[in-house]
Amino acid sequence: MMIADEKYIFKPETQRELFILIGVGILLLVLGIVLSNMGGHAEEKHAADEIAKSLVASAEKPAEHAAEAGHEGAGEHHGAGPVWLQRVFSSLWHNNIFFAGIGIIGLFFISIQYAAQAGWSAPIKRIPLAMGHWIPFAGILTLIIWFVVKGHVFHWTHADLYAEGEHGDAILKGKGAYFYWPMAVGSFPIFYVLRMVVFFGLWYWFFTWIKKEMLAEDVDGSQQHWFTARKISAYFLVVFAVSSSVAAWDWVMSIDPHWFSTMFGWYVFASWWVTGLATITLIVVNLKGAGYMKMVTQNHLHDLGKFVFAFSVFWTYIWFCQFMLIYYSNLPEETIYFVQRMRTSPYAWIFYANVFLNFVLPFLLLMTRDAKRQMSMLKVVCPIVIVGHWFDFYNMVTPGTMKGNGGVGFIEIGLALIFMGLFLYVVLNALSKLQLVAKHHPFMEESLHHHI
Repeated sequence: MMIADEKYIFKPETQRELFILIGVGILLLVLGIVLSNMGGHAEEKHAADEIAKSLVASAEKPAEHAAEAGHEGAGEHHGAGPVWLQRVFSSLWHNNIFFAGIGIIGLFFISIQYAAQAGWSAPIKRIPLAMGHWIPFAGILTLIIWFVVKGHVFHWTHADLYAEGEHGDAILKGKGAYFYWPMAVGSFPIFYVLRMVVFFGLWYWFFTWIKKEMLAEDVDGSQQHWFTARKISAYFLVVFAVSSSVAAWDWVMSIDPHWFSTMFGWYVFASWWVTGLATITLIVVNLKGAGYMKMVTQNHLHDLGKFVFAFSVFWTYIWFCQFMLIYYSNLPEETIYFVQRMRTSPYAWIFYANVFLNFVLPFLLLMTRDAKRQMSMLKVVCPIVIVGHWFDFYNMVTPGTMKGNGGVGFIEIGLALIFMGLFLYVVLNALSKLQLVAKHHPFMEESLHHHI
């Protein structure tokens, strides 16, 4: 019973460390802005411009010209204002979508466990539940940040693109209804904004519903709460299957509005999913190392490690399939997306580092059975995966926004630390108000005897 009543104490020292983390992030952000205004970004921009001149979509000249035309057309309305401001806007959107996904995955993980009637995860389900508390904050931030950055990050929001004549964009006119219906294209994208509000509203509604049943189970011990939570989870998974893909198109793929990939919804989900798994695992091992989570054994850690290992491979499969199909087709309007990321500084090194950080290292480090059972190894691999997929989202967002002016410096790192500190504060504060272990979970006995 002592274990069942275990609670996490959000110590003042921990809170102070998170405030320091946020403070360091703010300091780096300000420092990055100051240095950018002093010309510190000029050399980086010059090098990027020189490399950008060599962009080609294929070995054939016609394809090259088409790719360059698409590249220039896509960036025609970008670049207004100082470079540092563009970088702030781009990084705001990048970090917001990255951490929003981690919070959403907390709810997705719980729903998967209920739908699969999994017993092994009973002692750790309060961790993803705490992560889900970021969903309402992410929803508010996403709505506010979108209105702040829309003209700088989303090329399709410029009304003059939908005008008649040579300055209009025929491709965007064809996609206009997707953003603006039922209003006139180029006006207010009510359909787009409505989807954003509805998605976060649905996710938060399902989260509060499932959370209510999980906590009620602690009070009266009725198994009916578990059955109700399983039914709600099944509904959520159907909604999530649709909403997560459309959200990926809206919030990430539409940054490059001339380009599209039929696999992009899967790709964003795969990156969110493995990042969320690594975050759950990292929190579990750190809590266990601090003396909490006494019911979690090496067998539970093994399962978490297998999830991170397996879905790192899954992400790589999706990454390779999307790249291979577009590369093999050699269509300029599609290949320019990858050419821009493979041959332009600073995106080229990140493009290849993605594979190393998100596949090679997790694959090699977690290959053996013992590695998945060691907290020390999981504490090494999980941060690598999280940082690797932060870079993955960076390369999804920044090239289409910044073109040759992108960079990874104090601005990007500072905003990442700010979002990380805020996210961890919300999660740990929520966790301190929950029982760490669901004392009346019907599969708790099975979990205690879990062995692999």
